[in-house]
Amino acid sequence: VTGLSARHVGERFQRSMDTISRYFKKMVEAFSEGPIYGTYVRLPRADSPIPSRITNNPKFYPFFKDAIGAIDGTHIACMPSANERDLMRNRK
Repeated sequence: VTGLSARHVGERFQRSMDTISRYFKKMVEAFSEGPIYGTYVRLPRADSPIPSRITNNPKFYPFFKDAIGAIDGTHIACMPSANERDLMRNRK
C-alpha cells in the first residue's frame, strides 16, 4: 500500500525481514484466493475493449497494442519451439 520496500517496512514496524516476508506471503495468499479474490477480482472478457489509459498513452500503446498479458489481465500458456528453448531458459 505504501510503496515502500520490505526493508523500510521492517524498520518502520521494528520487525525482522523474516517476519515481514512471512506475513507478506500470508497476505498475498489471503488476497489471491477465497472470498476476497472471488468477490473483488473481475477478469476482462475476450471482447472487452482496451482501456483508454493504455490506448491514449503514447508510453504504452505503441508497445502494447497487440500484447495480451498482464496489462489486460489475460494469460495465455505458451511454449517456445525446440530451437528457442535454450534461449528462454531461466527467464522470468
